[in-house]
Amino acid sequence: MDVVERVWRVLQAHPAVQDITLVGSRARGSATRFSDWDFRVDTDDFEQLASVLPELVADLDPLASLWDPITGGDACYMLILEGPTKVDLIFDHPRANDPPWTVRADTVAAVDDHFWDWTLWLCAKQAAGKEDLVTGQPRKMFQHLLQPMGATKVPASLQEAVGVYERLRAGCEAHFGVVVSRRLGEAVAPVVASV
Repeated sequence: MDVVERVWRVLQAHPAVQDITLVGSRARGSATRFSDWDFRVDTDDFEQLASVLPELVADLDPLASLWDPITGGDACYMLILEGPTKVDLIFDHPRANDPPWTVRADTVAAVDDHFWDWTLWLCAKQAAGKEDLVTGQPRKMFQHLLQPMGATKVPASLQEAVGVYERLRAGCEAHFGVVVSRRLGEAVAPVVASV
């Protein structure tokens, strides 16, 4: 079963879902092998659907799932499936950007999801030759995610960001007495190496 069928299957049964449409580069036929699968989800009850969305998408067995903290516009629920395959569920519902992460024992795993989702998105943009879009991202990643973890300078490349992040994550795990699964990072790291 392909990504479109799988996403349709888990969402279409919910009564608040009116339509699901593939959009973006996958719909246009201009995707690279790392490109996101972007879906516009139309709903007549966003709040109700949003409250059960994590349960609905659990059937997809995601490696990561979270609301995009810095969407800057429409609400977007982000997933990474095996592959790794990035899936974005986009809603016609405004969502303000979150502040930079506050790193605590109960947020370290979500920070990990966000870092690897962001990294996979950047790999897709690099593979598509969108360097103008990628240029400002290391600073943004530093401000929103790496600096709150203790980083002191903006990484010079995505590969450097991964190394810095992995070191900081280990420090956070030791400090808070938590362990973050390496399954997601192990899926995304080969993509970083390939671009």
